Amino acid sequence: MSEGAPSMRPLAEDDAALLERATLGNVNWPGPRFTARDVRERPDLARYTRLIPGRGDLGVVAEEGAETVGVAWLCVFSADDPGYGFVAPGVPELSIWVSAAHRRWGLGTTLLRAVHGRARTRGMTRISLSVETGNPARRLYVREGYVVVPGAAAGVMLRELSP
Repeated sequence: MSEGAPSMRPLAEDDAALLERATLGNVNWPGPRFTARDVRERPDLARYTRLIPGRGDLGVVAEEGAETVGVAWLCVFSADDPGYGFVAPGVPELSIWVSAAHRRWGLGTTLLRAVHGRARTRGMTRISLSVETGNPARRLYVREGYVVVPGAAAGVMLRELSP
């Protein structure tokens, strides 16, 4: 990683290829399990590759020069088409990805706090996520105030956002 902090920009609707890459990285965190084709074609994975601002989705992208090094995004799924971390209608679900070369430098924390800030400005009061057992990112979520949701699927966590 270079000396300076990566620059941040808002995630855009035309960042679908980035979200495919990030989603593939997220689902393959322990090693190869899924393919890019799976991410594009499986509805349970493809839903994370579409940013739809009209439903409340938003995100931030970290870039170092021309290279994207991380992204954090929120998708507001419905009860009829829930994501893995769904807890209630109107509660956005977080996804976050940092390139392997940029991990353990605090970029995940920076991205997480940036997306929390954007969520607050949009009036969002809670954020959910799903994280598999053993995923080292779980430590970040706990440190940043996420708690396990009792009675929800394994790995579902929630954070209340203060105003």
